[in-house]
Amino acid sequence: MEERVIVIHHLSLEQLFRALADDTRLRLLALLAAGDVCVCHLHGALELPQPTVSRHLAYLRRAGLVSARRDGLWMHYRIEMPASPAAAKVLKAALEAVGAAPATTVDRRKLSTLVAIPLKVLNAAAVRATSKVDLPFVTVRVWNPS
Repeated sequence: MEERVIVIHHLSLEQLFRALADDTRLRLLALLAAGDVCVCHLHGALELPQPTVSRHLAYLRRAGLVSARRDGLWMHYRIEMPASPAAAKVLKAALEAVGAAPATTVDRRKLSTLVAIPLKVLNAAAVRATSKVDLPFVTVRVWNPS
């Protein structure tokens, strides 16, 4: 059985709410709910400058809400559910709420065009992702910056 190793950041509820307290970060999370997305497609879908999108993704990454992987020149991001059940529930509720927002439909429509994936498929993937709160079997290394 293949095993994933995740480094868990100690995420307080205050840090979580700060990360969620920005419209751009919520829009990014709504797009990432559908799965792994390249930063080039995120800034295209949101119609924001790439440095702005990267700065907000870095904030979400430092908070432990997204992870990144490099593919050549491009960075791909995806949501990482917090290990804390309380934080995971808050993030799930935020994803469900922002997923129902009219602006999210517009953003997903633009992303759908950029990645050539039908909007129905993106929406279905996002709904499936937000229904999952449990983490898969992982080996956990706890990181404490102190």
